[in-house]
Amino acid sequence: MHQTKKNKFVITFTIIILTSFSIFAKVTPPDSSTRAGYIALLLINEVPFPGEERYISIEETKLAMVSILAVLDNRLKKIPSGYTQKQIAAIRANDIIDVITAGGERGQVDGFYHNSQGKRATVPRVMQRVNYLTNIANKGKPGKFAELLNFAKTVSQEYVSGKSVKDIFAELTFISPHNVTGSAYSWMTDSSGFHPRGSYILIPDIQKGSQGGNRFFTLKKK
Repeated sequence: MHQTKKNKFVITFTIIILTSFSIFAKVTPPDSSTRAGYIALLLINEVPFPGEERYISIEETKLAMVSILAVLDNRLKKIPSGYTQKQIAAIRANDIIDVITAGGERGQVDGFYHNSQGKRATVPRVMQRVNYLTNIANKGKPGKFAELLNFAKTVSQEYVSGKSVKDIFAELTFISPHNVTGSAYSWMTDSSGFHPRGSYILIPDIQKGSQGGNRFFTLKKK
């Protein structure tokens, strides 16, 4: 009887320890040497976190991450009639990493590029910010920072594993006074001074064109 109670105590204590470890598991930065990790770095660096300018909510930041990933996927796989991939993505590519790094260090995605050895690279500020956010996430109980960092890693891993990314702009057909292709093909800082020009059409707020400090753009239909 005594032995049984002791065993129950040991089992219960072990469960408590394991549960606590799981809850308070440290958040780690994305591994930039992997395709999923590199994409996650981009998603994290393109959106606001709590306390930063333009931050609204966790849900808003998550939505922006997904929409940015959708833009990259559209540039890779969903070229509308009347356009070429090179016109939209500045490159002919079969890999999302090539879409991200097109144009070099100050190219399609500022700060993400292939270095002189042909390896994936980022400018120093990218990892500096991610490490800063990770340090905050690991202070105390997991909160909003941990949730957003882990979300970016999960979404990126699911994408490279073959899961489709949700495109909330896919069904757009008209933005006055233009017929549009649907789907977003560009994003920029949500400011009146930023616009990709050319055939890009700003998606208005009423159609969720502004997300997480970013403005999304579709294309004029040809």
